[in-house]
Amino acid sequence: MKTIAKKIYLALICIILYAPIVTLMVLSFNNTKTRSKWGGFTGKWYVSLFQNKEIMNALYTTLIIALLSALIATLIGTCAALGMQAMNSRMRTLFMGVTNIPMLNADIVTGVSLMLLFIAFRFTLGFKTILLAHITFNIPYVILSVMPKLKQTNRRTYEAALDLGASPAYAFFKVVLPDIMPGIFSGFLLSFTMSLDDFVITHFTKGPGIDTLSTKIYSEVRKGIKPEMYALSTIMFVTVLLLLILINMSPAEKKKVVKIKRFGKAQKFGRFFFQRLVPVAMAVLIIIGGFIYGKNDVISSHGQVIVYNWGDYIDPDVIDMFEEETGIDVVYEEFETNEIMYPKIQSGAIAYDVVCPSDYMIQRMIENNLLEEINYDNIPNLKYIDQKYMDLAKGFDPDNKYSVPYLWGTVGILYNKKMVDEPIDSWGVLWDEKYKDSILMQDSVRDAFGVALKYLGYSLNSTDLDELQAAKNLLIEQKPLVQAYVIDQVRDKMIGNEAALGVIYSGEALYCQQENPNLDYVIPKEGSNLWIDSWVIPKNAENKDHAEEFINFLCRPDIAKMNFEYITYSIPNSAGQALIEDDYMRNSTIAFPDIDQLKNCETFNFLGDENEALYNELWREVKSK
Repeated sequence: MKTIAKKIYLALICIILYAPIVTLMVLSFNNTKTRSKWGGFTGKWYVSLFQNKEIMNALYTTLIIALLSALIATLIGTCAALGMQAMNSRMRTLFMGVTNIPMLNADIVTGVSLMLLFIAFRFTLGFKTILLAHITFNIPYVILSVMPKLKQTNRRTYEAALDLGASPAYAFFKVVLPDIMPGIFSGFLLSFTMSLDDFVITHFTKGPGIDTLSTKIYSEVRKGIKPEMYALSTIMFVTVLLLLILINMSPAEKKKVVKIKRFGKAQKFGRFFFQRLVPVAMAVLIIIGGFIYGKNDVISSHGQVIVYNWGDYIDPDVIDMFEEETGIDVVYEEFETNEIMYPKIQSGAIAYDVVCPSDYMIQRMIENNLLEEINYDNIPNLKYIDQKYMDLAKGFDPDNKYSVPYLWGTVGILYNKKMVDEPIDSWGVLWDEKYKDSILMQDSVRDAFGVALKYLGYSLNSTDLDELQAAKNLLIEQKPLVQAYVIDQVRDKMIGNEAALGVIYSGEALYCQQENPNLDYVIPKEGSNLWIDSWVIPKNAENKDHAEEFINFLCRPDIAKMNFEYITYSIPNSAGQALIEDDYMRNSTIAFPDIDQLKNCETFNFLGDENEALYNELWREVKSK
C-alpha cells in the first residue's frame, strides 16, 4: 500500500510539472491561433517560426547575451573570489555581505537601479546596457559558487609547488585551478541560466530594437501569444531533455561487458559533446553574433526612424515595404500599456521618433510639453483620413497639431447567442444574476469604471466623487457574478464557449466572431468608450523628417488596408476601407459601426494626476472586496 501511495504521489507531481508543457506542445501543432479551439493538426507554426524575423532575433539576442554575460561574469567573479579569499576574515565577511545584497534584493530593484545609473551617465539603452546589467547581476552567483571550493583547497600544496620552483602562475593553473574548476563551471552554468531566464532586468535596461524572448513574449500579451512561440518552446524543451539524457548516460557497474562498452562509448560521446563540440559551437555563435550585430549597427545612408508601438500592432510586411521603398531603417520597439510607455517618453532616456499612444495619454503628453508639432506639409496622405476622425481627435488634440489617427474602435459586449436567449442592448445585462460565473470584465480601471458610469447615465470621464462612489458600489455589487477580470484572455474564453458575456474591444470581437460564428457584439445603448490610437512625434525625436515620412506611409490606403487585415482593428482611412476585398469585413458593423451606434460614445480624457490616483484607489477597493 505504501509503495502504491508513493507511485501515485510521484505521478501527481509529474502531472503537475509536465501537464502545462504537454499542453504547450499540443498547441504548437494546432491549426488555429486560439488556445481554446482545436483546428486540426499542422506543422506550419514550426515553418513560420524560422521565417519570423522578430522571434529569431529575440532568440539569438537571448542566447548571445546569456553566453557573453556568463563568460565575462565567470571570469570577473572567479578573480573576485580569489581576491576575497586572500583577505583577512573580517574583510572577507564584509565583502561577502556586500556581494550577497544583490541576490537578496528583488530583481526590480536591481533593474531600476541599473537603468537610472545608465541614464545618469548618458548611456544609450540597448544591447550593451543589457549585457552590462546581466554581467553585474551574475557576478555574485559566480562568487557564491567559487568561494566554497576555494575554502576546500589546501594552501600548503600551492606553497609546495612554489618551493619546487614553479612560478605563481604555473602553480595556480596546475594546482589551484583544477581544484576550483567545478565551482567555476557551476558558476558559469548558474549565470547562463539566470541570464537566459531573466525578464525584469532586461525590461528596464533594453533599448529600441532589442528584444529577448522574455520581453518579446511579454510584449505580445495584449494580443495573445503567437503559436510560433509554442513551437519555439517545444523545440527548447526537447533540446534540454536530450541534453539531460546525454549528460546522465554512464556505464552501470553490474552490466554485461557488451553493455558496458556500449555505455562507455556513449559516455565518451557525451564527454566529447560537452568538452569539444559545445565550446566550439559557442565560439561560432559569438563570431556570427558579432558579425550580425556589426552589420545591424551600420545605419543606412538614408538614416533611421525609431518607432515605439503597441505589441503586434502593425503588419510586419509594412515595415519591410517602408524600408525597401524609402531606404530608411526602422528600429522597432513595442510597449504593453500607455502607462508603461509614458515614463520612457517623459524621462527622455531614449529618443523615439514616432510613438502610438491612446487618446487620453496624448492629451497628457501635450499638457506636459512632451510632443512636437507635426508638419502636415510632409504628410500629403492625410487627405485619406476621414474628417470625422480628425474631428473626434480634437477631443484630446484640440487643434490637430500633434497627432494623426492610426486605429480606432469601441468597447462593447461580446455575447454567445447559444448561451444568451434575449436581445442585448444594455450594460445592465452584466448585472443579471442568471449569468453568474459567466461574465468576463476588463481588468482595467478606466474600462471597468467606464462601463459602470455609462450604465448609471454619467460621463466615463466623470470626476464627481459621488458619481465615482456610485460606480464603485455598482462594480462591487457585480463582483460575485463575474467569472474573471481579464484582458486578452476574454478572446480565448469567448471563442471556447467558456463564458456567455464579455466586455471586449471591437477589434478583438471581430477576430472572435471569425473563429466562433455564435458570437455577436453590441455597443450598449447607454454609450461606451470610442478610443483612438494616433501617431505622435516626441519632443526629443532626432529624426523628425523620417518620422513624418513613416506616418505618411501608414496613411496610404493600401498600407491602411494591409494593417486592418492583419490586426482587425478599425482604420480611420476611408480610402483604405474601400480597398478591403472581403465584403463581410468591409461592411462589418463591428469594425465600422453606423454613426447612430456611436451617438452616446465618448473618448477617454486625461483627468489629471489627482483624479487618476482617485480612480486607482477606488479600483483597488473593488478588487479587494
